[in-house]
Amino acid sequence: MDSELKGLEQKISQLLGFCQRLREENHTLRQQVVQEQNQNIHLNEKLDSAKQRLQSLLDQIPES
Repeated sequence: MDSELKGLEQKISQLLGFCQRLREENHTLRQQVVQEQNQNIHLNEKLDSAKQRLQSLLDQIPES
């Protein structure tokens, strides 16, 4: 009975360690998602700016 309890205790300890690693990984992944979302916003802003400049140049071309 004592060995069974020690085995169970060891498995619970391993499970707790695994859960902690998953929490840390989840936290890291959430930070990466936020960074990627911010970069996506920045790139979309640059794309919009480039579209506006291109449209401005196209508007300056005289029509035949």
